[in-house]
Amino acid sequence: MLTKFTIAALAGDGIGPEVMREAIKVLRAIEKKFSLTVQITEAPVGWAGIDAAGKALPDATLAVCKQADAILFGSVGLPDRDPTIPKEERPERAALLRIRKEFGLYANLRPVQLPKALAHACPLRPERQGDGIDILVVRELTGGMYFGQPKKTEDYFHEEPQADEGATVIMKRAQRATDTMVYTTPEIERIAHVAFKAASLRRKKVTSIDKANVLENGVLWRDVVTRVARAYPNVTLEHMFVDNAAMQLVLKPTQFDVLLCENMFGDILSDEAAALAGSLGMLPSASLGKVSGELTFGFYEPAGGTAPDIAGKNLANPIAQILSVALMLRYSFGLNDAASSIEAAVAKAIGSGLRTGDIFSPHDTGAKKVGTREMGDAIAAAI
Repeated sequence: MLTKFTIAALAGDGIGPEVMREAIKVLRAIEKKFSLTVQITEAPVGWAGIDAAGKALPDATLAVCKQADAILFGSVGLPDRDPTIPKEERPERAALLRIRKEFGLYANLRPVQLPKALAHACPLRPERQGDGIDILVVRELTGGMYFGQPKKTEDYFHEEPQADEGATVIMKRAQRATDTMVYTTPEIERIAHVAFKAASLRRKKVTSIDKANVLENGVLWRDVVTRVARAYPNVTLEHMFVDNAAMQLVLKPTQFDVLLCENMFGDILSDEAAALAGSLGMLPSASLGKVSGELTFGFYEPAGGTAPDIAGKNLANPIAQILSVALMLRYSFGLNDAASSIEAAVAKAIGSGLRTGDIFSPHDTGAKKVGTREMGDAIAAAI
């Protein structure tokens, strides 16, 4: 357990700076309550990085990250500006994907919980919510389709169909895009261990997602996960095709405990699962890498995006960013009591009826609509 640590705070674009401000406010309250020493170094990333230093992940920002014990991240990308630069230089690729590779962040954990007070915000009928939704999506983050090589778009010639059988063949120029989906045994083994260890501390069930009926890497994924499962006899393993899993998340989400997914499937299913909690603004995530002594280096960010349409208007929900701080305290610094204190403070704010616009409903008796700053103030005050 650490009591003195350094954090790189990369707010990014859109609503990033607003929600980061509230997260830091809450972290300072935790620092005081638990007698911690927290050094926070802020640095630009995304379009903020491009405007400041000409690229989405400036060298100085990367240096700050390398000197930190963990990274607290906001969000990057501005749809209106992204088309103005080559796709390789856009924030999602040049910043996010590079950070994942640079720090070996191979395991993404996204908890999806629906508080009873927000049952009205869930798009599912009450009978499908059961006694509550509590799912942990464990996503492999550095392999699969997003990183496999070759990855390219190239010109080629194809034969143009002719109406007359004897007509001269015409060759026409076209383009062909290639993405490669690759997984190795070690990559699957290490993410599987993360999922089984997490499940052993929860409800002891792992649902492994693949497409083994049509994809070779799906066959390997299923074989390796089955083998790893033998080391965890107290955890039940089931396999499920990704298309069925997408349907089951809507039909009966309460059947899931831990969802183990490869990169692309996890990207899609975690966002679908996020909708069950009523808003992306409620969902934090942790991306974990190498373990060094008592420290697990992690990258912590909200599940949502930059939402430029509401940026600067005190409308964004800061809870996902604040709960990302709780995950950071728990996974990187071993401060479970401090993490629980944040989670309890969030629950208290919600329980008191405070709602940002994304989780507000006029049918929610006793609810009061508040802004980004007011929600952050309430959570910090409850610490």
